[in-house]
Amino acid sequence: MKDVAFGQLYPVDSVVHRLDPRVKLLVTIAYIVLLFFANSFVTFGVIALSLLVVIFLSRVPLLKVLASLRFIIILLLFTMIVTVLLNDGAGREAELAAGGFYLEWGVFTICTSGLYKGGLLLVRLVLVVIGPTMLTFTTTPVALTDALESLLKPLALMRLPVHEFAMIMAIALRLIPTLMEKTSKIMSAQKARGASFDHGNIFKRAKALLPVLIPLFVSSFRIADDLTDAMDSRCYSGSKGRTRLKVMHIRVPDVIASLIMVALFFFVLLVVYNWWGWEWVTVFNADKTWISAFGV
Repeated sequence: MKDVAFGQLYPVDSVVHRLDPRVKLLVTIAYIVLLFFANSFVTFGVIALSLLVVIFLSRVPLLKVLASLRFIIILLLFTMIVTVLLNDGAGREAELAAGGFYLEWGVFTICTSGLYKGGLLLVRLVLVVIGPTMLTFTTTPVALTDALESLLKPLALMRLPVHEFAMIMAIALRLIPTLMEKTSKIMSAQKARGASFDHGNIFKRAKALLPVLIPLFVSSFRIADDLTDAMDSRCYSGSKGRTRLKVMHIRVPDVIASLIMVALFFFVLLVVYNWWGWEWVTVFNADKTWISAFGV
C-alpha cells in the first residue's frame, strides 16, 4: 500500500496537466458515459486506444496507471467469473448450432456468449477505473475543487451548498493516499507484534483486521482535527470573499480536447446505432455480428 496510485498527482509538465480542470472533469464524465454505450470489443478498442494516447501525452508511466487496478483486480475478476458462470446464453442447442461450445456443471454454465459478455464487462470496468485515475494523476485536489465548484455554480442559485460539497469531495480525494499509507504502517506494526492477516478462513482474517481498524479510525479523526485547526488558523470561512491564486481560463488546447471527445462520442454512437445504415460502419461491429449468431 505504499505506492497508492489513485488520488495522487503525478507532478510532471505535460499537455494534459496544463488543460483546464473543468474541461478534464467534463471529458472524464463523458468518457464514463461513453463506456456504457460501447457494446463490442472494437468500440472498446477505439476508446482504449484514445486512452493510451492520453496516457502518452500526460507522460505518466503506463505501469503506474495500471497499478491503480491492483487493489481491485480480484473484485474485477470475481465479477467477470460470476457473469460467465451465470450466463447460459441462448441455450445449449443455439450455442452448439452456431459453432460455439456449451459446458454445464450444476447451476453453472460456461458458453461462448457468456465468455463474450464476461470479457466485455471486465474491459468496461478496467477502463472505468483507469479514466478517473488519469484525472487524479494530472489534476491537483485544489484544481478539482475549483473545477467542481465552477461547474456546479448554477446550483448555488437554488441555495445549495456548492462550495462546501466541492470542498468535501476534494478533502476526501486528498485523504485516500494518506489513509492507505496509515493502513500500511499499522499493518506493518501489527505484523511485527506477531499478527497474521494472510492465514485462516475469512472470519479469522476479518477478526485480525480489528486491531487495524481501531487505530485507523483514531488516526482519521486526528487528521480531521488537525485539518480543522489548519483551516481555522488561515481564517477559512467558505466561498464568501475567497480569491484564488490560479484563475481558470479556457484556451485553444482545451477546445481541441473537447472537440476530440465530442468526435469520439459521436463515432462510438454511430458504430453502435448506425443511424444511416452505412456499410463501412459494419466493419467496426465485426465481433458484434459474429456473437449475434449465438443469440446475444
